[in-house]
Formats: sequence, structure tokens, C-alpha cells
Amino acid sequence: MTDTAPTQETRPWLKSYPDGIDWDVKIDTTPVHEQFLASCAKMGEATALDFLGATTSFRDLGEAVNALAGALQTELGVKKGDRVALLMPNCPFYVVSYYALLRIGAIVVNCNPLYSLSELSHIVSNSGATVMITIDLKVTFDNAEKLVGQGHIKKLITAHFPDALPGLKKFLFKLVKGKDLAKPEKSNAARAIISYAELIAHNHAPEPVTIDPETDVAVQQYTGGTTGTPKGAMLSHANIAANLSQIDHWGCGLFYPPTKVAAVLPFFHIFAMTVCLNVPLCSGAQVVMLPRFEMKAFLSLLKRTRPNVLPAVPTLLHALATKPEATSEALSCIEVAISGGAGLPEETRQAFAKKSKALLAEGYGLTEASPVVACAALRVPSKPGSIGLPLPASDVRFLDLEDPEKSVKRGEKGELAVKGPQVMLGYFNNEEATREVFTSDGYLRTADVGYFDEDGYIFLVDRIKDLIICSGFNIYPRAIEDAIYKHPAVDETSVIGVKDEYRGEAPVAYIKLKEGESLDEKTMLGFLKDHLSKMEMPRQVIFRDELPKTMIGKLSKNDLRDDYKKHHGKGE
Repeated sequence: MTDTAPTQETRPWLKSYPDGIDWDVKIDTTPVHEQFLASCAKMGEATALDFLGATTSFRDLGEAVNALAGALQTELGVKKGDRVALLMPNCPFYVVSYYALLRIGAIVVNCNPLYSLSELSHIVSNSGATVMITIDLKVTFDNAEKLVGQGHIKKLITAHFPDALPGLKKFLFKLVKGKDLAKPEKSNAARAIISYAELIAHNHAPEPVTIDPETDVAVQQYTGGTTGTPKGAMLSHANIAANLSQIDHWGCGLFYPPTKVAAVLPFFHIFAMTVCLNVPLCSGAQVVMLPRFEMKAFLSLLKRTRPNVLPAVPTLLHALATKPEATSEALSCIEVAISGGAGLPEETRQAFAKKSKALLAEGYGLTEASPVVACAALRVPSKPGSIGLPLPASDVRFLDLEDPEKSVKRGEKGELAVKGPQVMLGYFNNEEATREVFTSDGYLRTADVGYFDEDGYIFLVDRIKDLIICSGFNIYPRAIEDAIYKHPAVDETSVIGVKDEYRGEAPVAYIKLKEGESLDEKTMLGFLKDHLSKMEMPRQVIFRDELPKTMIGKLSKNDLRDDYKKHHGKGE
């Protein structure tokens, strides 16, 4: 493969670009913390954050970031290139810590608070992070304390969670939920613990740090990739800033005041870090947060704050589309919903459209691309079922599934590959994995299978790792899932491939039914005969009251594979 001049043949999406957006626009790679602090200076007393009713102005937020940045340098000796782990849900402490670390050239290592201790141990030991910032909720603090005990973490900065709440809620939380709080001062790790509030109060001015956006790492984001142990994707300051710039151009002003972005996806996930945090705050827009998604709390947030932009995952949109308490009136403030993190089932798209007048745009990205690669238009309707067009300055190709050094023709299925300013530097301390994920001419292989249509729109078929090879034929779980969703009794479904002595592999469908519905395997298979080929028919249909999900809300095929191995002994 060789790069060619931008023509509609090599870049078929060019002819379909929305009016007012240029693909070859200049991309701004000014580090995001510089953009954020400039936004704080410009917006002053305007509200930057709303957390359960507690508001923070841009001015106060900027001052807190500088104060923590100075304290990290002065009192903890954190310097440029040091890796610092963040272990907390969405809250103002995360926002301050994130920008403070970038401000001093330290590298953010995001950690999922719901990870097991062994997963957290791998991330902090692999990254070399010896400082961690967390909160004193037991669900988070207990593992942080154990990481100190294991010798991984030397300094544990701990914020007092009730300090993030408005006055009455702060009092009630201590009164009603005080048992959920840890007691850091009585911890076995007490000698390593430093008070977040005290660090801020010292009000140290940060020393200037020279950053090369192209080469200096800003965030080391851990991802499982296609297989194996989580790897640290090194995202430079330029990578993250470039994706911010790309989304800004694509949004045509969507993320500027008076916009309010609902941040219910966790900031420690790359999708939310970029779209719910960096994009709005660097543009001066308000972020309204929840520590996690709960329907009652989310509907209360909508009613109280009236956000107009909702980044979401399909399972969240599915819940809003199907739960009776999420009424059309409750959702009326949402003007644009952006779906990412997993494929959006057509049934969910249609159900959401019946309840909400919001423009629903499906996007696509991956950790290694900071993350957004492509998205449907955010101002005008796009092709249903498509993830849209490549973002400005993003080049996309589809590679032969047998030989990734060859491209396939338009319309043929292949592995999506991307090259652009948002693509990572590589995996931390893993040159072999880095070589494997890039083609010889620098395209990042995504392990997602899809194709271009005649207008240059991208359609995804499935993940390569989820592909089922059945009697030598490629079977795509998503096609089976789309067929299952056509049955009116189905609430959620996920299809996996399992070993089959005759065919090599065979599909198995897991299904959660809607409340009050009943269905058996024979009836479901009979229904699918009109929608699937014989090769695609599931070997087995398994009904569950709930299907496992990741922290961000994606249905988890890995957990289902483990479930099948445990209960049926014929897993992959």
C-alpha cells in the first residue's frame, strides 16, 4: 500500500462530506491543558461543572488545577514523564487531577474503579505509576490501599468524596451513607496517604514545563486490544489535542456555549475522556456529571440541568428507549445523542427515534486512536446503520483479511485501518505488539471488519476476534444479533462462537427478554429461520435474567465465553 493524492476514488467519503466541513482542514495540536486553562480564563464565573447540584466555575476550576499541579511538583516531586494513576468515578476531583497532571507534563494512567485487584496491579506495575489519586469511598479506596500494601503505590492522594457534594447532600451522605466511607487516617497505608484537600489548600504555583506535543505522552490508556493482557496505549499530547480538533470541526459549533454535555459515561474510559470532558471544557461548555448511570438519577439530572448533548453507549440508549419512566418529555432536552463504544442495533435506533426527537449519530473509535475515527454527521441526518464518515485528516482503508498489506476494493469486506494525527505512538514497553498493530506504511489495524458503500459511508460488520468460522465460512455475530432483535420479546442479546466438533465453530445466542415476556428456544429458532441462513442459525439459545456488561455499559462477550465454558464445557 502507498499513500495517494486525495481523490474520490482513494478517499470515497470526500464527495459525501457535510457542507461547511473540509476533510483536509488544519488540525490544532495545542496541548489540551493549555486549551483548558485558556477556556477557564475566558469563561470566568460561568459554570464549568455540575456534580449532583454542586457547581464549579471555570475560574475556580482553573485555580484548583494550578494549585494541585504546584503541590504535585513541590510536595510530591512529580515531574515530567512520571506516570500517575487515577482511580475514581466521575467527580470534580477527577477533572482537577487530570488537567493538573497534564499541566506538569506527568502522564495520566486511567484505572477503572471496578477492576479487580489483579487487573489494577497489572496496570500500575506495568506503567510504573507509584503515585495514585483516589477518593475515600470504600469501593474505590480499599483496592487503592491494597496496592500500597503490595508495594506498587508509594503515595496515595485521597479526596474526601462528600466534599464534592452540595451542602445538604454532603450532610445527608455522611448521615445516611457514612458506612460507605473509608477511614484513611486509620488505614494500614496511612503513612503513604496524603490529603487532596490539604494539597489544594497550600496553593503552590506550578513551575513551567516544556512539552513537545508530538513526542511527549499525555495519557497511557490501557486496553485489551484484540487479545491478551491489557496494553498501555501511549497517547501523545498531539494525539489527544488532534482528536479534540477533529471533533470540533465535525461538530460545527455543537460543543460551544450554551451547550451542556451530559457526562454519565466514565471519564476513565477514552470515549468519555475525549467527548464528555476535553471537548466541552476546552470549548467553554458546561459538563453535567453523574458518578455512574442510574435511571432515576439520570432523569433527575435531565430535569434539573437540561443538557442538550448526550454521549452514550447502545445499552444506555436502549434503556432510555424501552423503560417507561424515560418519557418523551423527560428526554425532550436532548438535541444530539452520540452513540459509541459498541455497534448500535437497528432496533435500538428505531425505538429511540420513537421516543426522542434528538438526532442520533453513531460514531466509531478505539483507544489507540484517542479514540474517534469516524462519525455520522452531528447536524444533519446520516445513513442509518453506518458509523458515518472519517473525521477530518483521518485516512481509512479496508485491508484483506488474509493479507493486511493489501487493500480490498470498495464494497468488499475487510479490516478497517486508520492513519491520522490522533493515532497513538505505540504500546508502552511492547514493541512486538506495536509492530503487529501497524501496517508497513503506518496504518493502525483496528480488528473491526467493515466496508465502504458507494458514497464512502463506513459500515461495520463485526470484530475480527468475534468472527465465527463455521465450516470454513465467515459468520458475523452482529448479523445474528440484528435478526434476534427483530423479535418483539427480546430486550438484549449477544452472540458468541463456541467449539463445534463438526463445523469447527458454531454460534450460541444469549438472550435477555423484556419484562413480562416469555419465550423458549424452539420458538426463537423457528422465528430466526425466516431471517438467517442455515449456517448462521444458533446452535443453542440461552436465556438469562441479565447479560454481563463492562463498566461503560457494553455487553461483554468475554464474560459470556467464560459463562459458556463454566456451564457447558465447550467454550472457545
